[in-house]
Amino acid sequence: MSMLQNMQKKVQAQGEKDQELFDKFMCYCKTGASALEKSIADAGDAIPELGANIEAGTSQLVQLKEDLKKAQTDRAAAKSAMSEATAIREKDATAYAKESGDLKTNLAALNKAIAAIEKGAGGAFLQTTSAATLRNLVEESDSLSDLDRHDVTSFLTSETTGSGQISGILKAMGDTMSSTLKDVVATEEGSIKSYDELIAAKTAEVDALTAAIEEKTVRIGELGVEIVQMKQDLSDSEGSLLEDKKFAAELEKNCATKEAEWAEVCKTRSEEILALADTIKILNDDDALEMFKKTLPGASASFMQVEVSEAGLRTRALALLQESKAGLKSQRQRIDFIMLALRGKKVGFEKVLKMIDAMVELMKQEQLDDDAKKEYCEKSFDHADDKKKGLERTEGKLEKAIAEAKESIATFKEEIAALGEGIVALDKSVTEATEQRHEENDDYKTLMVNNQAAKELLEFAKNRLQKFYNPKLYKPPAMFIQIDMHKADPGPAPEAPGAHKKQDGGGVIAMIDTLVKELDTEMTEAEVNEKNDQEEYEEMMADSSAKRAADTKSVAQKSAALADAESLVVNKGETLTSTQKELMATHEYIGQLHGECDWIIKFFSVRSEARAGEVDGLKKAKAVLSGADFSLVQKSAKRFLRK
Repeated sequence: MSMLQNMQKKVQAQGEKDQELFDKFMCYCKTGASALEKSIADAGDAIPELGANIEAGTSQLVQLKEDLKKAQTDRAAAKSAMSEATAIREKDATAYAKESGDLKTNLAALNKAIAAIEKGAGGAFLQTTSAATLRNLVEESDSLSDLDRHDVTSFLTSETTGSGQISGILKAMGDTMSSTLKDVVATEEGSIKSYDELIAAKTAEVDALTAAIEEKTVRIGELGVEIVQMKQDLSDSEGSLLEDKKFAAELEKNCATKEAEWAEVCKTRSEEILALADTIKILNDDDALEMFKKTLPGASASFMQVEVSEAGLRTRALALLQESKAGLKSQRQRIDFIMLALRGKKVGFEKVLKMIDAMVELMKQEQLDDDAKKEYCEKSFDHADDKKKGLERTEGKLEKAIAEAKESIATFKEEIAALGEGIVALDKSVTEATEQRHEENDDYKTLMVNNQAAKELLEFAKNRLQKFYNPKLYKPPAMFIQIDMHKADPGPAPEAPGAHKKQDGGGVIAMIDTLVKELDTEMTEAEVNEKNDQEEYEEMMADSSAKRAADTKSVAQKSAALADAESLVVNKGETLTSTQKELMATHEYIGQLHGECDWIIKFFSVRSEARAGEVDGLKKAKAVLSGADFSLVQKSAKRFLRK
């Protein structure tokens, strides 16, 4: 009866444990569904935004590339224009050098000719190289008339024409050439100026375009990376959305399935509890107990306990026989069968010998099977034990790491809280110090204004006394202010006093000087104190700002470390849970090994020795049967059978 009651308690306890697990699972269903809904909603909002950002970024990238291409084209065009302008400038400079050189040479020849003619040394001039140069110039000149050209040529040839006429023609030619040279120089200078302006403008344009190209190139690279990242984010978001939707559907399905299974479990458990309760009630009935007393001798025996014990032993025995497939007991039965065959009269020895050979081979194979089974069990135990120890060490390390991380989390939280309180207190101190500084500054300004006014009033009073007592020291005020004091009519005048006798004003004036000096001293001290207080305040503000920045940075660092520690606890906790599950599975596997291997390891030696003895006996029996005379064996066998 106690066994039924224990079963009833176990069923109820298991129900409570299953209820707790079911409640946790359903809580997971609710929280998981909420988290998935939020994740799906967030992804649904993020995906269109990412798509729009990618589209805008791609459009901007295309525009940037077009702008870059245009800037590169414009820069190339500007550089080409600079190259072309430089080539033209060099060509113009070469032409200018030649033209101006020719003009200068010709002018020099003209000047020499004119000077020689005017001096009456025309004949000597005609023998010089300048005369040959002049002759060529005259022949090629377009500015001379044919008559003038003929006269000058004739003169240069034989000096037949009048020198005065020739000198005039040459001077006219010189004036024309000088004018031409001026025009050429002016044109060259204008060309140089235009070239310099063009080069300066194009250089500025190239510099601006180069800066724009560099900026756009950098931006194109950055934008390209941003677009790739956004596409990856979009792909990740879409993948996450699909996974979340799939997981949400699976979660809903699994949760519904689990609810249905739980309803069936509850129904089955209720039926089992009811069946156990009804059975206990039946067995506890007075009539049933009276019947058990009559039918079951031994009042202390429990009917239910005996029934369950026999069934358990039978199940274990059948399981062991099924796993081993063979055993010593079965071999003895075969040996008994062989002995029975020997006792029989119809079975010949040849058949018995064959039976013995078969039995020996079977026992050898069983021994090999036992050896292999023992080796397998020992190796499996060693491997499982090593794995268990490794998992236990890992479990210990993880528990230690989690404990240390939790201590670090507590420490970080305390330190962050302390830093936060310190920052609040520091801000409060700064506010109070700022208010105090403002008040002190206001007091200083008020003091300076009041003292300055008092000084001016005392100086005014002193000056007024000087006007009476020391007129020479009196200083007329820059501006006269008349104060009209209207008094009521006092009536008839009383008797007038006698002549006034001046008092000694020096003491009052000295006292006023002393007061002014004291005011100056007070103002000087106030200025020094104000300066010192301001410097101390600024130093305190700088120190407070530095400390606040350092504390804020420390809070950020400790917050990051706190987050890392919390993440470590979560990750290590998951790893610990996984390790503990694996350790539990390893323990279960070791338990299964014990159930599978304990028997073979415990009875291996006994079975081997017994089997060796039986094989030896069989071999001896075979030897006896094989070597004995048939009739003798028959007689011996008959005696053996009679015995």
